[in-house]
Amino acid sequence: MFDIVCLVSGGGTNLAAIIKAIEDKKIKNVRIKAVISNNSDAYALERARNAGIDVKIISPKNFVSRTEFDKALLDELKILNPDLIVLAGFLVNISKDIVEAFENKIINIHPSLIPSFCGKGYYGLKVHEAALERGVKITGATVHYVDSGIDTGRIIIQKPVKVLDGDDAKTLQKRVMEEAEWIILPKAIDKIANGESL
Repeated sequence: MFDIVCLVSGGGTNLAAIIKAIEDKKIKNVRIKAVISNNSDAYALERARNAGIDVKIISPKNFVSRTEFDKALLDELKILNPDLIVLAGFLVNISKDIVEAFENKIINIHPSLIPSFCGKGYYGLKVHEAALERGVKITGATVHYVDSGIDTGRIIIQKPVKVLDGDDAKTLQKRVMEEAEWIILPKAIDKIANGESL
């Protein structure tokens, strides 16, 4: 069995898509060993508990320094020793030590077609606001490996989504999630877990 650990910060819609894809056998031979959140109020934790998945809360707020938080997260990940770490809406930058300890074993979902609207400061609704401000006709989502930069790792899979007249950041965010994120993140996990080329 291929073990994954999902890191989450908010509502957990991508986590829900992964759980459903495992149930529907769209992701094969995979189990979610644990869900870790930096936010004790994240609804994603409720989703995990409802699916019988172990949850852990490791928040920077509970540590005197960022270094101590990074070490605690790394220590927990080493104990869990997953085959793959999935950043499913995790709004904390992963430390260099974690990236090095799990080289080519961490993936992230980003709500744009990288290299557009990515990097420092581009997360959540800010990505969609920037896309609308620029006037792009096509946006989408990208699953990529995590390296020591922000959204700079090797691209695994992308899916385009049309920007419609009258879109605001929230309607665009919802469509990108439904038409791209919730499809390509489970697909990437399945292919990585089962050794298929991407």
